[in-house]
Amino acid sequence: DTASCPLQWRLFLPEEWTADSHRRTRTLIPREVTHREKWRLALDMLDTLADWGMTPPAVVADAAYGTNAHLRAGLSARGLTYVLSIRSDVSAHPFDAQPMAPDRKGDVGCWPQPRYRQKAPSVAVLATDLGPEAFAPLTWRQGSKGELRSRFAAVRVRPAGKAVERPVKAAASAEQGWWDGVLPDCWLLAEWPAGAEAPSEYWLSNLPPDTPIDELVRLAKVRWRIENDYRELKHGLGLDHFEGRSWPGWHHHITLVNAAHAFLTEQRLAPKAPQPAAPSTRSSTLSRTP
Repeated sequence: DTASCPLQWRLFLPEEWTADSHRRTRTLIPREVTHREKWRLALDMLDTLADWGMTPPAVVADAAYGTNAHLRAGLSARGLTYVLSIRSDVSAHPFDAQPMAPDRKGDVGCWPQPRYRQKAPSVAVLATDLGPEAFAPLTWRQGSKGELRSRFAAVRVRPAGKAVERPVKAAASAEQGWWDGVLPDCWLLAEWPAGAEAPSEYWLSNLPPDTPIDELVRLAKVRWRIENDYRELKHGLGLDHFEGRSWPGWHHHITLVNAAHAFLTEQRLAPKAPQPAAPSTRSSTLSRTP
């Protein structure tokens, strides 16, 4: 709530660079570095931090990451809790939806697999169907111009889609030889600002079912701190001023920017030591200027 500090960075290597040996040689990219999707890089960074003995209390990310079901599955597999922003078109079944298996036709062949008979609606539809009266006003922090306040609702849902189903089905089949078709449930948090015609923001979270909604909102909105410090890194400390053309050069630049940001953050948070009164800087001679 009071500060953030970057601990890991990964330089995204586009796929077309992977086979371009000339360009890789000129920019000194290590041979073992290949193209990896950004969501995999995020998991790589969390794995590195775990090796350092650092486990986040919760992972937060914008919709570019949160909408990715592979990332959410990777976080859950690592035992990490998350509150991730998602797009409005992410689909999910209501919590009480039940998968059904059709009757078996004849005495031969495999038994039909249970599945949800209704198409999963989008989270936008689920949130809108709750109605404005389901959204309660909450304040998540004190801003520079007063309290930051909006209306929120949280319900349990079951995210859908092939990317969600495949790992769940594979794990169940490997463990018990079959899958009952039930998808894991999680929190859907939605924001419906006063005066708006429909909800505007959505998050998914695997925090426990007894998590208070104000805690969900606090974690969903804590990304403002990261965005604030990211702007400081870019505009105040030169994060986006790098003009080199090499892999080591970029990492050197990022390391120095991180060190500067960490130092300034520590100075801002550390209590100020008592200082003696500053001596007068008035000149001992009269000024000749009017």
